[in-house]
Amino acid sequence: MTKTFRNMGIDKLLTSFIFFIPSSGGTKVNEIMSSEKRIDITQPLWDQSTFAGRFRHFAFISNPLLSLVPEKELYEAKELYFSYKEGKEPTGTPMTQVVRAKQLYESAFHPDSGELQNVFGRMSFQMPGGCLITGAMLQWYRTTTAVVFWQWVNQSFNALVNYTNRNAASPLSTTQMGVAYVSATSAAMITAFTFKFGIQKRATSPILARFVPFAAVAAANWVNIPLMRQNEILLGLDVTDENGKIIGKSQLAPVKGISQVVTSRIVMCAPGMLLLPVIMERLEPKAWMQRIKWAHIGIQTGIVGLFLTFMVPTACAIFPQKCKLSIETIQRFEKDRYEEILKNTDGKPPEYVYFNKGL
Repeated sequence: MTKTFRNMGIDKLLTSFIFFIPSSGGTKVNEIMSSEKRIDITQPLWDQSTFAGRFRHFAFISNPLLSLVPEKELYEAKELYFSYKEGKEPTGTPMTQVVRAKQLYESAFHPDSGELQNVFGRMSFQMPGGCLITGAMLQWYRTTTAVVFWQWVNQSFNALVNYTNRNAASPLSTTQMGVAYVSATSAAMITAFTFKFGIQKRATSPILARFVPFAAVAAANWVNIPLMRQNEILLGLDVTDENGKIIGKSQLAPVKGISQVVTSRIVMCAPGMLLLPVIMERLEPKAWMQRIKWAHIGIQTGIVGLFLTFMVPTACAIFPQKCKLSIETIQRFEKDRYEEILKNTDGKPPEYVYFNKGL
C-alpha cells in the first residue's frame, strides 16, 4: 500500500461521517478502530436488523465528502480491502486504515461487478447532485420551458444513478436503457403538465404550482426504476437461504425489491420538495427577501442540501438491504420456481428466501 493512501490529506474529512451518525454510531466505529480483533470486512459495521443500524451504515457510505476522493486513492482502498479479506494485508496495518478502506470501497465500487462507479451515480453524490437539480426545479417552475428543461435534467441524472446502481447480473441492452430513459422523461412531463395545466388552474391556492416538480418526480420514479431493472422481473432474481447460498430464482423478489427502492427514492426527495415550497411561499413576500431575489436559488439549494444530507441515509435505511420473501408466496404464485427451490434444497425449503433489493 502506498504512502499516499496511508497519509491521505483528507483523513479528518472522511472520518467526519460521525457527524452524520448518532453518537453511538461514532462510538461503535471508534471501538472497532481501537480493537485488534479482525472484522468481517464484507459485512456492515452495524446491526442491519434495526433502522438505526441501517441508517448508520448508509450514512457511512453515502457521506458526500466521499465523492471528492481521487480515483488513485479509491483503487488503493480496493487493494487493501481485498488483501484484508484474504488475510494478506501488510503487517502492522492499523484498523483505522482498514475501516477507511472499507468505507471508500463500498461507497465507490459496484457490489456485484467490483467496477468503479461513475462518481455522479454514486450514493455519495446524491446530496450535491440532488440539491442542485432540486433547487433549480423549485426555483424555476413557472414557465413551461423551465418545467420541460429541468425535468429532462432530473431524469437524465436519475437514469445515470439507476444505471450506476443496476444489478450487474441482469444487464440491459442499449435499446432497453433508451426506452426506460424516454419513458421516464415522458412520464415526468405528462405528470408535470397535467398538474400544471389541469389541477393547478382549477385550484385557488397559488402554492400548488410549487408542487409540480414533486408530482413529476414521484411519477417518473415509478416508471424509470422498474424499466431500468426490467430484466430482473422478466428473468427472475437469484434468491438465497439465510446463509447466502443461492437456491433458485424468483420474479416476485425483484417486484418487491423495486417497489421498496421506488418508495425510498420518493421519500428521499419528499421533505425538500414538499416542505421547501411552503417555507419559500411564506418568506418570498417579506421585504428583505424581495431585496435579494438573486439569492433565492442559492437559499433553496442550500436548504435542499440540508434535507438530503439526512434523507439519503434515512431513505436507504427504511427497508433492509437484504430483503426477504416468504417461501409460501413463491409456492402460491410461482409454482415452477418453487419446484426448483424444492429440488435445490432436497425437499426442505427455508421459510424465507433472501435477495439484495438494490438502491
